[in-house]
Amino acid sequence: MTSPVVRVAPETGFREIVALLTEYDITGVPVVDAEGRPLGIVSEADLLRTLAAQEDPGALLPAPEAVPAGPGGAVTAADLMTGQPVCTTPGTSVVAAARLMSRHGLKRLPVLDEDGRVIGMVSRGDLLRVFLREDVVIRREIVEEVLGRIDGVSPAEIGVEVDQGRVVLSGTVPEPHLVPIVLNLCRSVDGVVSVTDRLGAGGAAAPVS
Repeated sequence: MTSPVVRVAPETGFREIVALLTEYDITGVPVVDAEGRPLGIVSEADLLRTLAAQEDPGALLPAPEAVPAGPGGAVTAADLMTGQPVCTTPGTSVVAAARLMSRHGLKRLPVLDEDGRVIGMVSRGDLLRVFLREDVVIRREIVEEVLGRIDGVSPAEIGVEVDQGRVVLSGTVPEPHLVPIVLNLCRSVDGVVSVTDRLGAGGAAAPVS
């Protein structure tokens, strides 16, 4: 996630929001209450709706409905925001966060602490950056942290090759039921693109495909 996060209050004005997005090179900001809890999200798309609603005598398409302005004609974050934002937590896996974004068609997720306050933002770009992890780092995590914590599995008996995030596992595990466990845990490692199974069980190596 990106932290500390740029955030705005409900009363923050249109031009101030545009200035923040430009200054920090971001595409959206969470709208929070006085305690830092999320009320909504204002994105570039929300801001563009205001621009698209302006008069254009030469336009061929009808203008969309303008965002209703508040008292005095001001357009604020409260007027622009998409309410009830989908959020996540620091402990959420990259895969789970990606599924949330995909399911709801989102580009970003506010990250909340245990008290429900916004402490960061996760974007599509943040999630994709995990695939830039070096192969040697991925291999080390698989060998030392994944294989080493599976009961009955000896890291010394499993070959791990990593090339551009593609993992090939070979060697043997004691019991057949351990094979899918090993594969699934390796797939969950950040930066892994695919896992090829060449494992055998009970002392018999799997045929190389």
